Amino acid sequence: MNIASLKDVVSAEEWQLRVDLAACYRLVALYGWSDLVFTHISARIPGPEHHFLINPYGLMFDEITASSLVKVDQQCNKVIDSPFPVNPAGFVIHSAVHEARDDIQCVLHTHTRAGVAVSAQKCGILPISQQSTFVLGSLAYHDYEGVAFRDEEKPRLQKDLGSANFLVLRNHGLLVCGKTIADAFLSMYTFENTCRIQLDAQAGGELVMVNPQIVSGVAQAMRVQTGGLGGAFAWPSLIRKLERTDASYKT
Repeated sequence: MNIASLKDVVSAEEWQLRVDLAACYRLVALYGWSDLVFTHISARIPGPEHHFLINPYGLMFDEITASSLVKVDQQCNKVIDSPFPVNPAGFVIHSAVHEARDDIQCVLHTHTRAGVAVSAQKCGILPISQQSTFVLGSLAYHDYEGVAFRDEEKPRLQKDLGSANFLVLRNHGLLVCGKTIADAFLSMYTFENTCRIQLDAQAGGELVMVNPQIVSGVAQAMRVQTGGLGGAFAWPSLIRKLERTDASYKT
């Protein structure tokens, strides 16, 4: 598409963020979580301006590159000129989260078949798998209000999310918050598998629930599992996987 490189236009810190976010988009496509062009991953750019990066609306996730990502402010104004638009509905959800959560860098939202299916279940996420225990330790729900292009929904979404890092958007899909892009990807990997496992288990016999005491101690278990590194523990191997597939995300 002949997109000019921004590597020498932006700071080294922003360029690395762009490369990591583009890699995240490619990995989401690689794992089959994308919904054509209709979901979003955003990343806050460090600094007082409250700028963040989001996908160019209309590009498939496996087309996104570091230079094609759109830099916007909290009012959805482009900070760097881009030939691509930004999806208003995607902007509302992501700007609401970034506005309320200074502690997170990345917001990842999906419309996967399993995620939407569980979001429509009255029971929500059930404590029936090891994966689900990681989610239940920091889980919230937000009721469906239609396509999210109205700013008036923001306060309700922010209130429902609170300090949680996993959000079930009822009848809509899944959303995770991460202190880094790597954290957000690992969280969505766990969230998505939680939903897939739940649907498979519900198709079988009677379910066995995990002891609530185990759920309450899951935060420490997750730190042990990743050596205290969170998403950074798995991220280098994911980048190697992506490099073997297609390294054009870095352009």
